Amino acid sequence: MRFDIMTLFPDMLETIFNESIIGRARKKGLIEIVCHNIRDYSEDKHRKVDDTSYGGGMGMLMAAPPISNCYDAIVRNIKKKPHTIYVSPKGRTFNHKVAEELLNYDEINILCGHYEGIDQRIIDEIVDEEISLGDFVLTGGELPAAIIVDAVSRLVEGVLPSKECHEKESIASGLLEYPQYTRPVEFHGVRVPDVLLSGNHADIEMWRFERSLEITREKRPDLYEKIDLEEKKKQVKEYIINACTGGNDDGKKK
Repeated sequence: MRFDIMTLFPDMLETIFNESIIGRARKKGLIEIVCHNIRDYSEDKHRKVDDTSYGGGMGMLMAAPPISNCYDAIVRNIKKKPHTIYVSPKGRTFNHKVAEELLNYDEINILCGHYEGIDQRIIDEIVDEEISLGDFVLTGGELPAAIIVDAVSRLVEGVLPSKECHEKESIASGLLEYPQYTRPVEFHGVRVPDVLLSGNHADIEMWRFERSLEITREKRPDLYEKIDLEEKKKQVKEYIINACTGGNDDGKKK
């Protein structure tokens, strides 16, 4: 899977993408991320990419020509039209479901705005969809772009260490995460729940599911109302059976 990112700050993004799981996935060739400096495509001798807005207003606007030139170079390189996203507060809110949808594209191009935004004509010409992280405004689109790339990349086969990671995420989709603990067993008088020390995988998975439900109901009632409880319980039971038997119909673990 390939991501092209049109930005004024490629070094900022490269710092993020060269670290941790995403950095290792790049080195393995599981994903390709190319950051393009829009200034390199400016026709101005000073590499200017912005100008004042017609009709007046505060701040500067990113001009269409440098962005258009950058986009054309990307299309020539990959020899096809990528799915182009403009990160903007006007877009649909990004979540796990949207990340799964974006996984269907082989090439994703993300346009990062700055200043007061970009010329509407370039949005109309090249952008397939606008995506927002929420009801707030940032100084630029680089951080949202990094989040989108991270969330989609971890769904690519081989990026996460095991298939089980994806299976658990599929089951938990729509639920907040359960509490987690590590050593020591007791810290400041608080012990790790006994069920997590029991070694009984079925009990542990059920405990995690029940805690996730409780936390979601308490902290995100809007998410909880959308949950199909019977379907979730069915998924959890199937996961527990597979985890405990190794997926064998005879019930014997491999």
